[in-house]
Amino acid sequence: MPGTIQSVERAAAILRLFRSRSRRLGVAELSSALGLPKATVHGLLRTLRQVGFVDQDAETGKYMLGAGLLHLGAGHPDANELRALTLSGADALAVRSKESVRVGALHGDGVLIVHHVFRPDHSPQVLDVGSMLPLHASALGKVLAGHDPLAAQAMAHTDLRRYTDRTITSRRALQGALARLRSRGWDADIEERVVGEASIAAPIRGRYGLTVGAIGISGPVERLCAGGEPRPDLVAYVQAAARSVADGRTGWGERGGKANVM
Repeated sequence: MPGTIQSVERAAAILRLFRSRSRRLGVAELSSALGLPKATVHGLLRTLRQVGFVDQDAETGKYMLGAGLLHLGAGHPDANELRALTLSGADALAVRSKESVRVGALHGDGVLIVHHVFRPDHSPQVLDVGSMLPLHASALGKVLAGHDPLAAQAMAHTDLRRYTDRTITSRRALQGALARLRSRGWDADIEERVVGEASIAAPIRGRYGLTVGAIGISGPVERLCAGGEPRPDLVAYVQAAARSVADGRTGWGERGGKANVM
């Protein structure tokens, strides 16, 4: 039988060492504990960080277990599971907002639409299930990039294609936008991908609070916005829908509350 792959064994040893200790570890500590050269340990850590299995503290330079491993342990739902989880919440959001509702999940370097509820006005509409949206130029994509480390990694390596004059094409500006959305818990795009169209989205939380998808509404700017900003009532509806999915609830209850729109 063929032998084991040494680099995989060493990477597994590093992960086990993190698992057995609650504190963060540096290259020198790992090198000493494992009896490996610092250069070897650094190379392994660099690879593990790239795939999201370890994170590095920006201040101390030390390493810790990353969100990628938590994603594996938490069991991210696949497209069919995410659709099933959001059926009731998406239907209720469409009725309450009177707009089209889409549920998206990270797929490669974009957002895969796994569920789409038509706007409840019986107007001609096209089903978007199976279509892809860009991470940087859609509310669903930016919400995923702001809350899902794997989506953030994917966006770091994608081209920030310009779709309209309002598309964010500067990585510095995009990082600022993602920081703002993390602080308020939702995001919007106003004509960033399609002229005349706006969308509002919020993250869907799974086990352990990890983001497993995003839910949002889309429609003409004149319906979704007021004074150049997303309507607060629609923001509140979207956030309440995301919470209802996470809580396993079909109703809205008092937790729909007032959105944080600052």
